[in-house]
Amino acid sequence: MTVTTTHTATRTGQDWPCQVKVPGSYDWERSAAKWLRELVPARYASYPALIRHPVLLARHAHIQVQNEIRVARTALQTARADLPALGLPESVIEHTIKLYAAEVLQLQHIARSVRAVTQALVDSHHGR
Repeated sequence: MTVTTTHTATRTGQDWPCQVKVPGSYDWERSAAKWLRELVPARYASYPALIRHPVLLARHAHIQVQNEIRVARTALQTARADLPALGLPESVIEHTIKLYAAEVLQLQHIARSVRAVTQALVDSHHGR
């Protein structure tokens, strides 16, 4: 017996976060909102406008992540000059520079994921 199912979900790319269900699937917007809340300071979780409008939450998450990228880049760019004055050994400084570089890459990936989720939320609301 062959079972055929129709699939209304949108295909997602490599930037789609694994914590978020596929657009069009049951409860996907709730999973998107939950993931986005993890990207913003905890106090934002109680703001009614951000709770009711996931696309607004996505916008704020985008701004938050962009600022985190700026912070990590600044930390990376200034580490070699600033950290020796703190009395840190060279091995710690090198490790810290690698940590900041990895963090910038991770945040850039998160930023792409936020953009993908935001676009899916916008598309979902325009389709209604």
